Amino acid sequence: MVTLEKNIKSVKDVLTSQDIIVFEFDSLQGRKFAVIYADGLADKQLLGELVIKPLRDAESEAGYEEVKRRLALPEVKEGKKIKDAIKEVSDGNAVLFIDGEKDFFIIGLKNPPGRAVVEPPTQVVIKGPREGFTEDIKVNLGLVRKRVKSENLKVKMLKAGKKSDTAVAMVYIDGVCPEGLAERVEKQIAAHEIDIVPDSSYIAQFISGKPRSVFKRNGTTEKPDIFCAKVCEGRLGLIVDGSPIALTVPYMITEDIQAGEDYYANSYRSTVIRLLRVLSLFIGIFLPAMYVSAQLFKTQLIPFQLLLKISSSISGLPLSPSVEMFLTLFVLEVLNEASIRMPKYVGLALSVVGALVLGDTAVKAGIISTPAIIIIAFSAICLYTTPDFVETTTTLRWIFLIISGSLGPFGVVLFSAFLICYLVTEQSYGVPLFAPFAPLIKNDLYDSMVKANMFTLNNRPEVFGLKDKVRLKSK
Repeated sequence: MVTLEKNIKSVKDVLTSQDIIVFEFDSLQGRKFAVIYADGLADKQLLGELVIKPLRDAESEAGYEEVKRRLALPEVKEGKKIKDAIKEVSDGNAVLFIDGEKDFFIIGLKNPPGRAVVEPPTQVVIKGPREGFTEDIKVNLGLVRKRVKSENLKVKMLKAGKKSDTAVAMVYIDGVCPEGLAERVEKQIAAHEIDIVPDSSYIAQFISGKPRSVFKRNGTTEKPDIFCAKVCEGRLGLIVDGSPIALTVPYMITEDIQAGEDYYANSYRSTVIRLLRVLSLFIGIFLPAMYVSAQLFKTQLIPFQLLLKISSSISGLPLSPSVEMFLTLFVLEVLNEASIRMPKYVGLALSVVGALVLGDTAVKAGIISTPAIIIIAFSAICLYTTPDFVETTTTLRWIFLIISGSLGPFGVVLFSAFLICYLVTEQSYGVPLFAPFAPLIKNDLYDSMVKANMFTLNNRPEVFGLKDKVRLKSK
């Protein structure tokens, strides 16, 4: 006969931490019970009201079937192996042992600490939903279910991380998602074993196929409305427990030019804003490089009146144009990183000191010219018009700056051609990164750099090759 003490000892021999609580109690008939849970993860109030109190006040003989009947909870499972009990307690659930019974009950009362649903700081909108994902996978799935109520919405739970056992939810629309995509993503996640998965960026590298590439292979979002829209277009979504950033595949570069607010505003306004983002990207990446290459190799590229102004401001500088621009960009990156890492109020003071005092002093001391500061500052502002693409564009800006100082305009053009050829040949789960421009898909162009009205976008993207192509029918 299995005793209660033996079951408790089997669990506590493995989970020896002091925050693993064992609460023993008796029923009115003298039947002994024990509840084991992790302090801070399980909901102790519900545990007392819905589990301990009904069993303690039971006047009849509280046998196994009677206990099963009294546990009026939606998440109650029967367990048979002690290793399952250990796993569930570590995950935040409670385990109920009954004296004399080998089997036990797993009670789903996990309630880990977390923040409320608020507007995400990276995707602020003027018009549109303001809810954002949190670090709780159940809350995030609830936000998705709230918007997509179709019976074809499928959620498949996976596990990643040998030590963390992190939950990963694959979300897709059955019949809309490309065939075989879910199985392929699942295999890629299962093919990598790692101790802990603290954030979705780990999963992003697992499924990218080319983790060393400058360009990413998956979309990211913190807003459930954008996530649901992408899933309904035919993509597969991944929500990772502990991360507010959800992933979507397949991915196209044009996704980072788009914003959720584009679909809630006038189509003409959205088109202008998208073209502005594209222009800002080109300015942010190429402006420092073209300024350096024009100074060193092709002064004819600069208008004469502007050239006179630049010449007067750089006269007497001890640094060459390439070193000056490189130093200015380096200082900007240092200030940017320091302002993020330092405490909030100190970071604000640091930004003022760095931007005003340090910049103004460097110009007056004749170390850096005014045009260099203006160009680097404007370049940085332009890159943040597409915040999801900043990691890539910042790296490209450094590369183009180095090439322009070494080879001039010829090197910039040559590397740009190489970059275009690379993007044309790269894919994300069978979808070209440069679609719908290469290959050219005319119908998909209406939601790329331009934004057509809703009735023009009545079909899902052709590049996905879906069977269910129609998403809007007007009667």
